[in-house]
Amino acid sequence: MRFHLTAARRASRLMCLQTPACGRRSFSSDADPSSVSTGYHFELTSEQKQLQDMARKFAREEIIPKAAHYDKTGEFPWDIVKKGFEIGLMNQRVPTEYGGGGLSTLDACIVTEELAYGCTGITSAITSAGLGQTPVIHFGNEEQKRKYLTPMTQEPMHAAYCVTEPTCGSDVNGVQTRAVKKGDHYVLSGQKMWITGGGVARWYFVLARTDPDPMAPASKAFTGFIVDADFPGVIKGRKELNMGQRASDVRGVTFEDVLVPKQNVLMSEGAGFRIAMGAFDATRPPVAASATGLAKRALEEATKYATERKTFGVPIGEHQGVAFMLADMAIGVELARLSYVKAAWQNLYGQRNTYTASIAKAFASEVANKCAADAVQIFGGSGFNSEYPVEKLMRDAKILMIYEGTSQIQRVIIARELLKNVGNR
Repeated sequence: MRFHLTAARRASRLMCLQTPACGRRSFSSDADPSSVSTGYHFELTSEQKQLQDMARKFAREEIIPKAAHYDKTGEFPWDIVKKGFEIGLMNQRVPTEYGGGGLSTLDACIVTEELAYGCTGITSAITSAGLGQTPVIHFGNEEQKRKYLTPMTQEPMHAAYCVTEPTCGSDVNGVQTRAVKKGDHYVLSGQKMWITGGGVARWYFVLARTDPDPMAPASKAFTGFIVDADFPGVIKGRKELNMGQRASDVRGVTFEDVLVPKQNVLMSEGAGFRIAMGAFDATRPPVAASATGLAKRALEEATKYATERKTFGVPIGEHQGVAFMLADMAIGVELARLSYVKAAWQNLYGQRNTYTASIAKAFASEVANKCAADAVQIFGGSGFNSEYPVEKLMRDAKILMIYEGTSQIQRVIIARELLKNVGNR
């Protein structure tokens, strides 16, 4: 199938409640549309099915056959990335006026789940530019969007999101990178760490402290910058050798007195924290979708193995202990999908989704880890061996509970939102 995502721009409003205002929309392929007259509706649109089928086909034909190779070598999968670019798998959420797919968060989630079924590391290599792009998409001015988004739709290139530092990740208020204004430029100095796409990015979103007062509130202390990777003073560190998702390029990036023109400030000085945190409402649902794809792969591999492997004269899936593990995995996969669907739906319709995005990210990432661990257990000794696929799933899953906000930080956010809105739900 040579179906380009940009041909499915009308699919950007994929799912909604059936109301007079928006008509009937859908978000699953199992229900008979004719049987649904009110309330939620779970049938995919034809455009959505095309998106799903294309991503599924790509994962099975392009990603899965090469996933083990890139896991072992740690090379960046440029050949797969370029093929993905050719059919529109990159720049999914870049607006159409800048050459992108113009897809919604919901669309991106549908595609991401299918790609992640093949390999979450390669999926990150294809889609992680979206995190770097999101601040520009939502908060950039027209000149910034045309300068930095449009070129990304003309050739395969990356952008990266630079907030985490060696001494702070969850504690964003502890960011030490500083930017001092001098004339028409800012002098940017500091070090970022664990930057996904850091070695292949053409430009970065960088959060830096611009208020020297250590007591300044986060809401005013930081500024968001667009920093070209080829600006003098930008130094890319070595690629990190990580436990999992090894096809993804992760490394530190150092900024040594980098001159950044004032035109590269997003919104205004002091708005950086709002920009950096606001991006997560759009990007955490796709992380949850990625986790769901990995969990689904673990479930299917374990189910297949449980029907083939025999002990005591019967397939191990007929033993209640294994059967219940498979059932729990299935429960997790289905509920993880529903969690990201709701968060993405709210984002699509302009509803504040901080609460549901954090729930989806925390829940789905933990489901992925449990499903991967249970798959290894069901495989037994074979599951511990790299000749079988599930040990890689277990290694790849762990980072899902860490990047874009740890599971603990998600619980902080969930509790804060819950307590803040007592009586309003």
